Amino acid sequence: MKILLSLAALAFAVTAPLPALAADTDASRIAVAREMIAAWKAADWRKVGDLFAEKGVLRSMMIEPVVGREAIYQRIAALGKGAPGGVVLDVSHMGVIDGLVFMERVDRFVYNGKPGEVPVVGVLDIRDGKVQEWREYYDRAELLKALGEK
Repeated sequence: MKILLSLAALAFAVTAPLPALAADTDASRIAVAREMIAAWKAADWRKVGDLFAEKGVLRSMMIEPVVGREAIYQRIAALGKGAPGGVVLDVSHMGVIDGLVFMERVDRFVYNGKPGEVPVVGVLDIRDGKVQEWREYYDRAELLKALGEK
C-alpha cells in the first residue's frame, strides 16, 4: 500500500503544473520595460523588436494592431528612419498592477528634423521576459501634428 501511495504521489508531482516562472515578478517586468525604454532612446530598433514575444502584439489604439515580432520590428524600424537619434520615453510614473506594467510618459523625439513630443500611457503585458502585448493610448491627431504630418 505504501508503494502504491508513493507511486501515486510521484505521478502527481511529475504531472502537476509548474508554478509561474520566477522571471514573472513585478521587478522582472519593470526590468524588461526599462530595457525597452533604453532601446527606444538608443534607436536600437532590433532590440525593441526582440523584446517582443514571437507572437507579440503592438496596439496603438487608433490604428490596426501589428502582430508578430518581425512585423513589429519592421514597423518600428520604418518609423525609426525618421528619428535616427532615438525616442526618449520620459516616464513620469511606472508600476505593475495585476501583472501589467503601466507607464505614463511623454515621448520626445526629433522626427525628420522637427522636434516633437506627445503624452502617452502604455500598458505592457510582459511574461517570460518578453512583451506579449503593448497597448498605447494617446491622441493620434496630436502625434501626427508632432511628427509634422498634419
